[in-house]
Formats: sequence, C-alpha cells, structure tokens
Amino acid sequence: MWRKVLTGAGGALQPWRTIACRRFSMPSAFSASSAVNSILLHSLKEHYLEVSKMTPPPKVSPPSPFTVLKGSLDGSGPALTRTYGDEEINISVMRLANIIPGGGDDDGDDINQLFLHVDVSKPGQTDSLHFLCGLYPDALGIHSVSLRPKSQSSGSLEVPKKYIGPVYEDLDDRVRDALHGYIEERGVNENLFHFLQAWLYVKDHRRLMRWFKTVGSFIKERKQDTDA
Repeated sequence: MWRKVLTGAGGALQPWRTIACRRFSMPSAFSASSAVNSILLHSLKEHYLEVSKMTPPPKVSPPSPFTVLKGSLDGSGPALTRTYGDEEINISVMRLANIIPGGGDDDGDDINQLFLHVDVSKPGQTDSLHFLCGLYPDALGIHSVSLRPKSQSSGSLEVPKKYIGPVYEDLDDRVRDALHGYIEERGVNENLFHFLQAWLYVKDHRRLMRWFKTVGSFIKERKQDTDA
C-alpha cells in the first residue's frame, strides 16, 4: 500500500518537472521532502488507526500450572514459566513465518503451526535441556533436543561452540517416545496451543502499533527539526 502511495506522490511531482523544462521556478528540495513526509505521516496515521481497531482474541489463561512471565509481551524472552520439582521450565514461542519468511501455504497453515523453545534447567547445573518443538492445535512434535548453557537465550539460533547432541531423527524410536513422555509429563503439550496463539496475536499487535507510532514520531521530529 505504501508503494502505491509513494507512486502516487511521484505522479504528483511530474508537473514540477514540466514546469522546470519551461523555465518556471522549481520548488526547493526542502519542499519536496516536506511533501513526502506529510504523505508518509498521513499513511502511517491511517494504518495506526486501522490496526488500533482490530478486535483482539478472547482472553485465554495459560493451562495450569504455567504462568505468564511479567513483561513478556513487550520483551523477546520466554512467554511461560513453571516449576516441576526442582526444575524450572521456560517456554518461548514463535510462528513459522518468523523462522522462514513466506513459510506455510496459502491456506494459512503457518498460523496453526507454532514453534516452541522449551528450556528445562536445574539448580547447580551449568547446562539446560533444550527442546525445539512444533505445536499444532491437536499435536506436539519434537524437532531437536540439545544441551545448552543456561546463559544462552532459549530463542537463540547461534552456532553452538560444543557438541550438543545427535540429530533427533537418528535417535531410536524408544528414545524419542521417552523424550515425548518427558516433556508431556511437564505439561508441554497441545493444550498450550490456544493460549500461545492468542498471546502471539496480542504481542504482534502491540509491536505493530508501537512500530507505526515510533516511525511516525521519528518522521515528525525530523520534519520539525528541518522546519526549525
């Protein structure tokens, strides 16, 4: 849509070029820049208002005993946490489109496919057990299991500096079944899907609203500085 707006702006500037060829006075670069800024600010405001009117999903509580980490909607860390005995379990979530731009298909399956980073840590241990899982409305699948330093972010995609484990598909079926049972016993299953889907919607909505507002403020401040 913005490309269309800017294309329209380019069309509006064509008469100026004609005037220049006829040796009439040509508007300054400042005037052109001011016009573009005004168009952009108007477009940003329209989109901001449009996004602000979007109806949020019904409020859903996370399955007990998980709780939402304070400030997680405005941060980049885990969304959910819980304790299991002496273990601390943190869950981060993202959509397929956040990992593979354009991922999914035209039917919107990427909306119903979430990726979880499940981090299981214990006191006194320098490493935590990390699961990368695919979460669907009716199923949970494990993509990988690894040992990672506790200080490493659950959502990190950095190349590990040491061996963290075998390729998950190469593991024996009995081992894979046991790993599924391990995380399911800790409450990591398809019951998390509806909450995490709604949580991501709210998070994305906030980020989008903040983006429009921040970019608008930047353009407006720059315009005011130029005016001064």
